[in-house]
Amino acid sequence: MPGSQQEHNGIIRHGAKLLYAYAEATVPKVTVIIRKAYGGAYIIMNSRHLRGDVVYAWPTAEIAVMGARGAAEIIFRKDASSSGDPEAYIKGKEKEYETLFSNPYRAAERGYVDHVIVPEETRPKLIRALEILAEKQEVEPDKKHGCMPL
Repeated sequence: MPGSQQEHNGIIRHGAKLLYAYAEATVPKVTVIIRKAYGGAYIIMNSRHLRGDVVYAWPTAEIAVMGARGAAEIIFRKDASSSGDPEAYIKGKEKEYETLFSNPYRAAERGYVDHVIVPEETRPKLIRALEILAEKQEVEPDKKHGCMPL
């Protein structure tokens, strides 16, 4: 988690430059989500939202706004405090959140992931995606230069 030290060192500026680079790239952009992809970090790391060409995910991937534990604690804070066992209540809601929202199948359903693939399929799928995208041509509006964050 970024803290004040990272902020003083310019994490926002560096992150903005990374975001700009991904957004402006015209090369083939292929993503494989193998573990956790949460919030803004998920979006800027070549997601569908940032014009990623192909997005794959392994069945074990977690794709959501935030982790299940943190989401359950925030969403169900009042209900948990009024229950007999707040920890058990949050645990149950955490599992419910994982099942409903934090899985690659839900992301694929919404169009954020093209295919959920098993790890053994990763190499052939990447090769095929790069073959398809080898002649990729992006039509961009004419401009002298972009507005890179400084």
